[in-house]
Amino acid sequence: MTTTISWPVRLPLPTFDGYAIEPQDATSRTDMEAGPARQRRRFTGTPTRIPVRWRLSQTDFATFEAWFRLKLADGAEWFAIDLLGGVGVTGHEARFLGQSNAPYKAVPSRGGIWIVTSVLEIRERPMLDEGALEILLAEDVPALFATIDMLHSALHAGLPVTNRW
Repeated sequence: MTTTISWPVRLPLPTFDGYAIEPQDATSRTDMEAGPARQRRRFTGTPTRIPVRWRLSQTDFATFEAWFRLKLADGAEWFAIDLLGGVGVTGHEARFLGQSNAPYKAVPSRGGIWIVTSVLEIRERPMLDEGALEILLAEDVPALFATIDMLHSALHAGLPVTNRW
C-alpha cells in the first residue's frame, strides 16, 4: 500500500451488519445476432465496493468526524484500513465513496451511540496468489492442514529439548 493515512487505531473496525464485498464488473459483453454472446475481460484491476457500518460512541464519533475532515480532506484521500476478505482480516487501501451524494451517514441512537454507514471503494483486494491457488486446487486441504499440525506437534511438543551449549 502506498497510502500514509491510516484508520485511527482507537476507532473500531466495521461491524458485520450490512458488510458485503461487491466487485465491479471487469468484462464487456456483446450480444450477437446468432449464437452465444461474446464476453471479454476489459480490465485487470477494478475497484471493489464494500458497504460498511460502524457503532461509535460520542467520543469516537467526534474523533471520526475530525479525522475525516482534517486527515482525509473530507474523504478525498485514500487510507489504510483492515477489512475482512477471503484471506481473512487484512490491510486494504480504501476511500469513502458514500451513497446518495453524501460520503457517510451518521444516525444517533440510544445510549449516546452513533451508527455511521458508508460505502468504501477498495483499490485492490488482497487475495491468494497463483501459487497458493494451485496448491488449494490440487491438494486435499483438510489433510494438508492436519499434516502441518502433526508436524508442528512433533517438532515443538514431541522432540526432546537438548542443550548443546
